[in-house]
Amino acid sequence: MMKDTWKGLNEEQASGLSMDEFLKKIGSRNRRTLLRLNMNPKLKQFMEEVRKVKKASPKKMIKTHLRDAVIVPEWVGLTFGVYNGKEYKRVEIGADKLGRRLGEFSHSTGRVLHSGPGVGATRGSKFVPLK
Repeated sequence: MMKDTWKGLNEEQASGLSMDEFLKKIGSRNRRTLLRLNMNPKLKQFMEEVRKVKKASPKKMIKTHLRDAVIVPEWVGLTFGVYNGKEYKRVEIGADKLGRRLGEFSHSTGRVLHSGPGVGATRGSKFVPLK
């Protein structure tokens, strides 16, 4: 089985990155979000809560509605329950998910499957015999 890698780093190396090294490797939009943590108190509080849960019980699933949280190296190995509007989708953080958002792994819209027209759906279907 292939090990998860992120930008040439294996999972152990990626999880050991400092925040400064990590910020140099991610895209500008996510870098700006992380640099402006003081502007978003909900995100800052969530990151502190994750640190507490990681110390206490790292196997516990952390439920959240914050779909726009950027995944940071210290979260590697943790499991999140990301709310998609209906339920909490399980997201296990690996090295391949670093620098992306939690919401990318918990889709909020499902696939719509339309069947054929039923009786009464169109003018012509009025004359279709019912078995």
